Amino acid sequence: MSTKKKQSFLGGAAILASAVAVVKILGAVYKIPFGNIVGVEGQTYFTVAYNIYNVLLTISTAGLPLAISKLTSQAHTQGRENQKRRIFSTAIWLFFGLGLAGTLLMYFGAGRLAAFMNEPLGYWPIRALSPAVFCVCLLACMRGYTQGQGNMTPTAVSQILEALCKLVLGLALAWYFLRLGLGLDIAAAGAILGVTAGTFLSLLYLILYLLRHRERKSSLDTPDSRGRIMGQILAIGIPITLSNSAMSIITLVDNKIVLGRLHDIPALADSAAKLFGQYTFGMNLINLPPSFVFPVTMSLIPFAAAALTRRDHKEAGRIVSSAFRIVAVLAIPAGVGLSMLGGPALLMLYPRRQADALAAGPHMRWLGVACVFICLMNLTNVILQTYGKERIPIYTVIAGGVVKVMMNYLLVGNPEINIHGAPISTLLCYVTIVGLNLFFVWKYSPEKPRYLEIFVKPVIASLLMGGGAWAVHGFLNRALPGVFLGMLSGEGAAARAAYLSNALATLFGILAGVIVYAILVVALRILRAEDLKTVPHGERLAKLLHLR
Repeated sequence: MSTKKKQSFLGGAAILASAVAVVKILGAVYKIPFGNIVGVEGQTYFTVAYNIYNVLLTISTAGLPLAISKLTSQAHTQGRENQKRRIFSTAIWLFFGLGLAGTLLMYFGAGRLAAFMNEPLGYWPIRALSPAVFCVCLLACMRGYTQGQGNMTPTAVSQILEALCKLVLGLALAWYFLRLGLGLDIAAAGAILGVTAGTFLSLLYLILYLLRHRERKSSLDTPDSRGRIMGQILAIGIPITLSNSAMSIITLVDNKIVLGRLHDIPALADSAAKLFGQYTFGMNLINLPPSFVFPVTMSLIPFAAAALTRRDHKEAGRIVSSAFRIVAVLAIPAGVGLSMLGGPALLMLYPRRQADALAAGPHMRWLGVACVFICLMNLTNVILQTYGKERIPIYTVIAGGVVKVMMNYLLVGNPEINIHGAPISTLLCYVTIVGLNLFFVWKYSPEKPRYLEIFVKPVIASLLMGGGAWAVHGFLNRALPGVFLGMLSGEGAAARAAYLSNALATLFGILAGVIVYAILVVALRILRAEDLKTVPHGERLAKLLHLR
């Protein structure tokens, strides 16, 4: 690979990874004000609709855009301009049909889909989201076409536009509908209209982009027939679609089982949506660390792929071990911190929903630990794909999904455990996936990663950090209410004092944890200078931390 091409490849990967990171962070941040506006029940109705949408989306867009990208890239490299145009004009009709079918299914089948999910009030959110399927299918085709020509910028811009519209318009509509006195299901539908509007805006941007940058170069190549091109798209895309659909389908079935099992308990049947929403409150927080860890993973993997292409197995092994160390350094303390202070953090972030945040707090003890395994699952999946073992993550995800479904059926259906079984099942699911993935990464790595050496020190440092953060929070949370009560007066002074003391104690607890952990990372030599070589500004950071 020439230097210019390598820089182009890595630059494109960096653009796309950065955009995905921004989108993931915006999506995670969106859930906090959304939860404050609609509460746990409204969040349940949103989740029901979004999980149905996610399955249809994955089926129609997971593998086929990659197939278009691959075929377009081949034609682009060969200079076959007519072939590129034929690929796009053939694919756009395929995606038009898939998108239209998905939209009609969600719109006219909203009632049956909501009943299938054991939540009839998901009807309007499902309908509000239905046009997004059509828009996203066309988006996926256009993104695959531009990526196939080595241009990642249109995809990145369209993804960020979509996320921003969801954040701004969706929250505004949810708040406005509630102010009009409409129900929580209508407010959730308003939030989802932000998603639909975001997909439409992104589609409009890409249409205008393609019109402005239309290829007008003449070419003498004879393109393949439409039937042959369609067969190639399906042959490449269907296996990838099947693999990527597994987790979405499992999540959908799992949510149906959780809501169904809660309805099966007579004493809890009327509060099933509320209990499920309390669980998703906790899930909102544990999705944040993977959003920050993801770009680190993506920035390292192209270097590992390049090393494998050169058959430099030692360098590939070094990069994989560095990726493990960096993710361990970031993910383990985040998980321990969420497990220790997740409950207080929820109380701080949801001032308008204190009762729900308090009820969701116990879930964080399990979900915080699960967060570590989610980050490791993302990393190990990408490593296995880099090693050419794309099918293994499919099987491990299915294995984890089966564990999750079975444990939720058993635990949530137990009246004494009920919704508290959901975070336990989530943890067991990701532990299963990561355990299997770590085994296969070790098996297929030419340079075997030393797991004990990688993980022991970050675990010790994180536990010490968690203990320090918990102690600081506990001390301040007991000492500060009296101080604030002396400063506040009027009705609700005690509640405001309790909120302010918890918020301040949580922030200082987090700060104490960060300081303790930073000192331990340097003192225990958890990171090495070589680990930061491929991270942006890594060499400067290594010098600052005096790493060798």
